[in-house]
Amino acid sequence: MCLAELCQLRPCDLDRSDSVWHYYPEKHKNIYRNIERVVSIGPRGQKRLAPLLLRPAEAYCFSPAESEKQRRNKLTQNRKTPLSCGNTIGSNRKEELQNISDHYDSASYRKAVRYAITAARKVIRENGGDPDKVLPYWTPYQLRHTVATKVRKEMGYECAGATLGHTNMSATAIYAERNQGLADEAAKRFG
Repeated sequence: MCLAELCQLRPCDLDRSDSVWHYYPEKHKNIYRNIERVVSIGPRGQKRLAPLLLRPAEAYCFSPAESEKQRRNKLTQNRKTPLSCGNTIGSNRKEELQNISDHYDSASYRKAVRYAITAARKVIRENGGDPDKVLPYWTPYQLRHTVATKVRKEMGYECAGATLGHTNMSATAIYAERNQGLADEAAKRFG
């Protein structure tokens, strides 16, 4: 599943009638070619998604507005200044919050991941750790590459392409790293 597809996930786009769920993204990059995109979701993914599906069918599962609301509620709960002192709750908040989208796009999701990593690295540094050893910077697209490489190694090139939704297998080669282990095995076996 690509990042843009993940960001657009809604309960109404999922077929949960079988042991493997199927996600039919409303929009995807090959829609103009009249190619249907189907993303298979197994038990581990289903377990992670289940709590996010407890919402209206047309609502996006990953919502920056919802995340921001949770963050602000947490700030309010952890407020140290008594309510009788200082600003009243919400009085000093910027109006830009009204412009928050109802779903992430690939850029906003990438920024949210970067923000979380930066915050976690700061905590690691404050506690005397080395963030470069514990938590390197990464991007969500690296997850796609990692999965493609793992699927290609364990289940083959064609399965990796199908998992990624590629119609052209040369595109899979960009994502899935070459399996050097297979080349080593061939060298041992054939010379």
